[in-house]
Amino acid sequence: MELKIKALSPKIGNEIPLPYYATPGAAAMDLHACMDEAVTIPAGERRVIPTGLAIALPSAEYVALIFARSGLGIKHGIAPANCVGVIDSDYRGEILVGLQNSGKSDFTITPGDRIAQMMITPVVQAQIRMTDDLDETKRGAGGFGSTGK
Repeated sequence: MELKIKALSPKIGNEIPLPYYATPGAAAMDLHACMDEAVTIPAGERRVIPTGLAIALPSAEYVALIFARSGLGIKHGIAPANCVGVIDSDYRGEILVGLQNSGKSDFTITPGDRIAQMMITPVVQAQIRMTDDLDETKRGAGGFGSTGK
């Protein structure tokens, strides 16, 4: 699958790397902050960080998902504000990453920092059919905690 990427800033490919897979087995590629100066995210607050990139997924059969970088999330409490960002196949605007700081200290993002990771994955668009009955399962309607601790 080919992913077309458009640089929206002259910094891309020079000061700011293109997205890349950090290892041969990586499922997602790193995204970098593309901005002129550092941005501090105060503890408990959110900021939108630009990437300087737009993408063109080849069809509605694909979606780009934006996830936290595990080190930022675990060590500093920095993660996408909406948990997972969804870049639909027909979106052509800049990829912006809303980050929230759930840590106890302010955190500063500097230009070029790796801020998130982007995974390209297949999509199945379901055909909706209303029904009065659903297939029975062993679990049934058991919800939170129904399968144990």
